[in-house]
Amino acid sequence: MTLDLEPTATSAPAVDVADLWERLRRVEQRIRAAVRERRADDPDPDDPYRGQYLTPEAVERILAAPAAVGRADADPGELVPPPPGSRLERLVDGFGLLPVDLELLLVALAPDLDTRFERLYGYLNDDLTLRRPTIGLALDLCGLPGAGAGRFRFSAQAPLIAGGLLEVTEPERPLLSRGLRLPDRVTAHLLGADELDGALSGLVRIGRAGAGVPPEAARRLRAAVANGGALVHLLDRGGSAGRLAVDALAGIGRQALVVDVAALAARPPDAAVRALARETRLTGSGVVLGPLERLEPERPEQARLLRELCTELAGVPLLVHGTRAWDPVWARESPVVLVAPPLDPGQRAERWAHALRTATGGPDEGAPDEGALSHDLAEAVAPYQLDEDQVTRAAGVATRTAAAEHRPVTADDLRAAVRAQNGAGLARLARRIEPAVGWDDLVLPEPTARQLHELVLRARHRDQVLGQWRMRPGGGRGRGVIALFAGESGTGKTMSAEVVAAELGMELYVVDLSTVVDKYIGETEKNLERIFTEASQVNGVLLFDEADAIFGKRSQVKDAHDRHANVESAYLLQRMESFDGIAVLTTNLRANLDEAFTRRLDVIAEFPVPDEEQRHALWDRCLGPRIPRDEDLDLAFCARHFELAGGSIRACAVTAAYLAAETGRPLGMAQLVSAIKQEYRKLGRLVLESEFGPWSSAAGRV
Repeated sequence: MTLDLEPTATSAPAVDVADLWERLRRVEQRIRAAVRERRADDPDPDDPYRGQYLTPEAVERILAAPAAVGRADADPGELVPPPPGSRLERLVDGFGLLPVDLELLLVALAPDLDTRFERLYGYLNDDLTLRRPTIGLALDLCGLPGAGAGRFRFSAQAPLIAGGLLEVTEPERPLLSRGLRLPDRVTAHLLGADELDGALSGLVRIGRAGAGVPPEAARRLRAAVANGGALVHLLDRGGSAGRLAVDALAGIGRQALVVDVAALAARPPDAAVRALARETRLTGSGVVLGPLERLEPERPEQARLLRELCTELAGVPLLVHGTRAWDPVWARESPVVLVAPPLDPGQRAERWAHALRTATGGPDEGAPDEGALSHDLAEAVAPYQLDEDQVTRAAGVATRTAAAEHRPVTADDLRAAVRAQNGAGLARLARRIEPAVGWDDLVLPEPTARQLHELVLRARHRDQVLGQWRMRPGGGRGRGVIALFAGESGTGKTMSAEVVAAELGMELYVVDLSTVVDKYIGETEKNLERIFTEASQVNGVLLFDEADAIFGKRSQVKDAHDRHANVESAYLLQRMESFDGIAVLTTNLRANLDEAFTRRLDVIAEFPVPDEEQRHALWDRCLGPRIPRDEDLDLAFCARHFELAGGSIRACAVTAAYLAAETGRPLGMAQLVSAIKQEYRKLGRLVLESEFGPWSSAAGRV
C-alpha cells in the first residue's frame, strides 16, 4: 500500500502538499512495520473473526508478553521541522506543538485520507470496531511508552486537545483504548481549504478592508497590534472602530474574523469560543469583536463569556470596540486602549460610496462613480450616525430598492434605508411618527423659521464642527443637538419638530410622559435613562412634548419630595449634556423651565400666536385644495376677526369639512362659522355675536 493523493485545485501550495505527503508516508512505513510484527507473532493471522473473541492461546501470549515500554523499531527518526511559511509550520507555531505532537496528529489524520488505514488500525487494535487509532496505538507507532510522559500529550491542557486539533472519543474506555480523530475542519485546512468552520456559520464573517478609515488612527492601531498588543480596546467615537480594526489587521497581514456579538451571546458559549479560537490559529487571523455594548457585559453570564473568550484567544490579536469603557474584571490581561475618532464628512462619503459599489457589484449598476459620492447623496447621509454594519445594510437596502424600479440610487432611497436600520427598542418607549409634512405646511414668522433651519444645519454638520474642528468643550459633553420650542398651545411646535425630522430624513419619536414619570423614587430617572440610551442608538429626533412636566425648576428643599424632585432635575441636566442625539423640548410656558437648562440648549425657537396675515395663510392651507368651496367663503374675514392659533384653525377646518360633507354642498361660511363657535366653546371663550358680524346667524342655517 502506498499513500498517493493528488492535490485538488483548492489545495494548499505545492510545498505544503509535498511535505504533508512525505510525512504521511513515513507514518505509513511505521504502520507497515507494526503490521508485519503483529502477523509474525500471530499463529492464525487469517482468522476472519479476529477482534471479536479471545482464545486461551491468545491469553497466554498476553500474559507472557513483557510490559509495554514502547517500540524501538517504531522510532520516527529525525523529526524534520516543517518548511518555513507552510501550513504545518503555522499549525506548530499557532498551537505551540512539539515535534511529537505533529507526529501524533499525522497518525490520527491517515484514515481520513485513505480508507485502507481504517482496516489496518482495526487489525492493530485487535478490535474490528476501532477503525481509528487509539491513544495506545498512536504512542506505540511513535515509539513512546503508554506508561510514560507521552500519555500526557492527550490531557485536557495539552496543545493538541486544548487547541481542538484532536478529539478523544469514547471517554468511558481506559485512556490507552480511547480513540483519536481529527475534526473535519482541521483535515480540510491541512489539505488547503480556506472556508470558515461550519460551526461558525452565522457567527463569524471575514472582514474586508475598505474605505473611510482615519489614516492616523489606523497607523497607531497597526503599530499597537504589531508590537505585541494582543488585546486592544477601541473606544468608538463615531462608528469607525469596526472598519478601523479590520484595516489594522489587514495592514499587518492578518485576516480579520468579525464576530456577531448577538449571535455569540445566543449560542452555547464553550463550543463557539473553542471553534473561534481554533479557526484563528489555523488561519493566522485576528478577531474583531463589537460593539461591546451589544454583548451586555454588565450581566454576569455575559462577563464570563467575554472573560472566557479573552482567555481562549490569548496571544491572538483581539480587537474589541464599543462606546463602553473597559472593565478590568472582563479579562486577566488589561487591554491597550485607543480612541477611534469620528469620521470627517469626506471619509463618511467615501465609506458610503464604497458600500454602494459593493452592494451593486460595480459602479455601472446604479452606484456613484468610483471613489466619489454625489453631492445630493452626501448631503442626504450627512446627519446620520451609523456604524460599519449599518452602512453596509442600508446601502444594500437602497440599491435593491432602486434596482427594483430600474433607476439609480436616490437620496430618498438612502434616507428610507437608514430609517430601516432603527431598532424597535425606542419604539417601545416612545411613539414613533414617520414625518408626512414639509416646510410648505408651516406658517411661521421669519425669526422662528430661521431658528428651525439653524437646528437642521446643526444636526447636519455637527460631525464636522464638533468632531473634525474640535469645537466641543470637555467635561464629557456629548455631540447632541438640543432645541426648545416655546409658545402657546396650537402654535405649531409639534408640527415643526416633525418638519425638522423630515428635512433630516429621520423619524420622530414622541416621548409619552405617562410612561416616564413614576411615583417611586428613582424610577423616573431609570425610565429616562432607558429612553436616552435607546435614542442614542437610532437616527431619529426625540420630542419631549410638554417638557416642563419633567424639566421644571428646582425648588428650595423643604421635605423629601422637594429633594427627590431636585434630584430628577439634576439628573436631566447632566444627561442632556452628555446626550449624542437630536432632541426637541416643547413647552407652553418657557418660564417654567429651570434656567440651567437654557444654557444647555443649542436652539430656542419662540412660537407666537399668528397675526392676521399668517392666520389667513393657515385657513387656506388647512382647508386644502381638494375640498369644494362655496362662493361666499370669506377667509380674510375669518383671519381678521378670529384670533386663533394654528391648531385651533386646523380643528375648525376639519369640523367644517364634516358639516359640508353631511350637507353634500360646497363648504361655505355657514359651516365655517358653526365650527368656529364650537371651537370657542371648547376653549372656554365667550361667543359674542358682534364678533361674527354679518355671519352671526349663519351657523343656525347649517
